[in-house]
Amino acid sequence: MAAVQWHSRGRRYEAELQRCRLEATPVDFGDYHPLKPITVTDTKSRRGARKGSTSSSSSSSSSAAPDPLSSMLDGTDPLSMFAAASAGETLCVQDLGRKRREREEEAVGSDFEPWSAKRGEILARFTTTEKLSIGSQRELLNLSQQDYANRIEELNQSLKEAWASDQKVKALKIVIQCSKLLSDTSVIQFYPSKFVLITDILDTFGRLVYERIWTMCSDPRPLPESFSADDVNDTAKETCLNWFFKIASIRELIPRLYVEAAILKCNRFLNKSGIQETLPRLTAMIRGIGDPLVAAYARAYLCRVGMEVAPHLKDSLNRNFFDLLGTFRQIQGDSVQNQLVLQRVEIPEYLTLYSPAINWILQCIAYRAPEDYINCAEIWVEFTCRHFTKREVNTVLADIIKHMTPDRAFEDAYPQLQSVIRKILTYFHDFSVLFSMERFLPFLDMFQKDSVRVEVCRSIMEVFIKHQLEPTRDPVILNAMLHICKTMHDSVNALTLEDEKRSLALLINGFIRMVSFGRDFEQQLSFCVEARATFCNLEPVLVQLIHTVNQLAMETRRVMRGSHSRKTAAFVRACAAYSFITIPSLSSIFCRLSLYLLSGQVALANQCLSQADAFLKAAVSLLPEVPRSISVEGKLRPSEGFLLDFISNFLSTLLVVPDHPEHGVLYLVRGLLNMVQDYTWEDNGDAKLRVYINALPLLAAMSQEAYLYCIPRVDSNETLYGGDPKFLSEINKLCETLIGQVLDHLKALGRDESVRRQAALAFSLFGCLLAHGDLRNNKLNQLAVNLWNLSHKHGHCDTRASVRTLEFMKHQAQQPDMAHLSDTVQRLALQSRT
Repeated sequence: MAAVQWHSRGRRYEAELQRCRLEATPVDFGDYHPLKPITVTDTKSRRGARKGSTSSSSSSSSSAAPDPLSSMLDGTDPLSMFAAASAGETLCVQDLGRKRREREEEAVGSDFEPWSAKRGEILARFTTTEKLSIGSQRELLNLSQQDYANRIEELNQSLKEAWASDQKVKALKIVIQCSKLLSDTSVIQFYPSKFVLITDILDTFGRLVYERIWTMCSDPRPLPESFSADDVNDTAKETCLNWFFKIASIRELIPRLYVEAAILKCNRFLNKSGIQETLPRLTAMIRGIGDPLVAAYARAYLCRVGMEVAPHLKDSLNRNFFDLLGTFRQIQGDSVQNQLVLQRVEIPEYLTLYSPAINWILQCIAYRAPEDYINCAEIWVEFTCRHFTKREVNTVLADIIKHMTPDRAFEDAYPQLQSVIRKILTYFHDFSVLFSMERFLPFLDMFQKDSVRVEVCRSIMEVFIKHQLEPTRDPVILNAMLHICKTMHDSVNALTLEDEKRSLALLINGFIRMVSFGRDFEQQLSFCVEARATFCNLEPVLVQLIHTVNQLAMETRRVMRGSHSRKTAAFVRACAAYSFITIPSLSSIFCRLSLYLLSGQVALANQCLSQADAFLKAAVSLLPEVPRSISVEGKLRPSEGFLLDFISNFLSTLLVVPDHPEHGVLYLVRGLLNMVQDYTWEDNGDAKLRVYINALPLLAAMSQEAYLYCIPRVDSNETLYGGDPKFLSEINKLCETLIGQVLDHLKALGRDESVRRQAALAFSLFGCLLAHGDLRNNKLNQLAVNLWNLSHKHGHCDTRASVRTLEFMKHQAQQPDMAHLSDTVQRLALQSRT
């Protein structure tokens, strides 16, 4: 084939557009409708039926096909097996948690506020100026409060001295005498303080008895801390039983109850279940006390000694509490009312006397209850959300935090805590209200396990994306959502699956799209800068941020058009800088290429020519790094198709990019084509030549007097060169070079007998010449005919495409300026395969 001189065809784009518009044609669809169900008829011949027989066929409408997964699996499916294994693992974890709790239940820990911490507060709060009495002796009557306390302390010392001098009976009498005082409510305001002072003596007595029996067991070797009744010698057991027998002989209920409760711990020396059996019996004994205030403090003391020796026995604690509730109806009885009238005490003041006892009992019940408390709170939180406001819900959250934080009890209650979050999200869709609850984020902090914490954050994000219909700039929402999104982002590591990364990125992107500062564009850009630093490990989020910044640049130019032009230009340049800095951090090369091109187009649309030039040159410079294969959905695929699509998009952008005054004519086009020339393409492919063919329409469009499209207030080459002959000459030379490259390749394909590839490439070049070349030029016309013949020479051309092409040429030939195509059509023949 001889060398050819290129001539671009003159184009009248508006006239061509009008000719290409479709005409409306009525269509009679009859019974057809695209949504109408389709019935498939399945015809099967019976075995042994006569050939051609119609009676042997059966026709039926198709039914739902059997599930291939169900039909292939026999027995338990893999997902169920996995779930069962997970359940087993969960049970194992629960067993470990149960064993840990059992070890902890053996004694109260530092998280339990001891009685000693409450003692001083009670003595200071419940005081009196009335005269007090201890017994019936003259010197123990009409005592002041301080004198009363001093006398009680003297009795405490007398108890210790009697014990030290081996006067055990005297010691017991002192304890009994003091215990009787707890039935006296003659100065009722002082009763809580009296209880504190007298139980100090009971505590001393209980400790002395226990230490005495312990010492008897230490011969010949000391007892271990975790001893059992089998480790106790007979002498110690006999002594212990003797003490219980002496106490059982006390005639009055209150001293008998208190003194036995004081030595409750000594049951350990007798048998393993002694304490467990004694607590319910003593609880039942308290029901015989007629005064509700006296009974309340007796229950408080029993709960106190019970917590010291067996804090895990919750049943007795609960029974005491409910018994206490049952006694409150006695307050309205004549006995209590007459007593209050006699002592001039009002009901509100009287009720405050119960508070130390009730507080102590409730503390004992609530101590290390992860399961009982949270199971109850999980139910009540829904009631609160449904019928109350955020104030009450916040109170519930604060209470849950208070109970679940000590001893990290929340670690064993993640399912219940997640349920609490779900219930709140069901009723609170206004996130400005939700995040204004000051205890909501601290509540989230209890989810310390990574997988659980991320799952909770995901559930919040899903509700946010679903119900946050309007963009927001609320700082409360933004700060909270950034915290939640950062939690999800920070969970990503080298072992995170790609599906998980995509899922998290999708949620974070949903949040980013809902952030809008209106016309405060600088604040919007600042948010994107902060988000880039926060979510740097998730590429889809970075891509979203770049798109957001590009949209921001376009919106800025639209809103601020004609005003503050310098400020607007500076902001757009800042947006371009954001993208230019962020794009190189992406690992996907095609993502980088597309974003360079997009950002260049945005900069160009905003008349930032130097920034646009930098983006486009960066894209061209990146082309040599494109690998020959890329991973798509986990599979390696050739990259040529993606690269061809990108270059085609890039070429269409170059039409409106003005040449740089310092780099010569068509420097970006030449730079792109040079990169294409140097790129290592597939050995058995024609991608490079297809790029050359795709460049011809661009060059033809650049040679027109008026370009097909332009950017407002950006002077393209049509304005810069104004149809200058030298510019057109450069275009023609470049076109001739490209066509020459394609023709040389076609010759090489013929020598290699790659006739199928030769036919396809020749037909593509023919179509390009037909659409963009001036076929009135004899040499160019002859080249087009030669290419047609070459594409049909071996019968590998698509016949239908050839027929449509000829029809198009005949149609075009009817136009006044295209009449020359009539002669060309006559020279083109269809050839069939031989």
